[in-house]
Amino acid sequence: MNRVIYFEIQAENPERAATFYKKVFGWAIKKWDDPSMEYWMVMTAEKDSKEPGINGGLLRRPAKTPPQQCGTNAYVCTIGVENFDATAKKIKAAGGIVAMPKFAIAKMAWQGYFLDTEGNTFGIHQPDKNAK
Repeated sequence: MNRVIYFEIQAENPERAATFYKKVFGWAIKKWDDPSMEYWMVMTAEKDSKEPGINGGLLRRPAKTPPQQCGTNAYVCTIGVENFDATAKKIKAAGGIVAMPKFAIAKMAWQGYFLDTEGNTFGIHQPDKNAK
């Protein structure tokens, strides 16, 4: 089965958002070491924790924020898949559209973002140590 494996929080000011989530929830948030990406890793529990849940990331918002009280402005969840291309075909066949085309997270995975039939953004993620 394909499970939600990751979330992303978009922020106008990632440092401010990181401070907020650290103070409120005690999450460990660390800027990723890759200088080509402005990205923070979010750990919601200690490594090897048996507590249910997932970890995520924090990034600078790539688009304008909807005005307050105009609908959901939410985290983006990512679903782990075995085959990015096959899953992307299924998404398009079911009425979904590409929001951000497939890209490599170097030496880690293939990632991409889509919109469902209701306009909700979600990601798919295929682990691949050879991605580049």
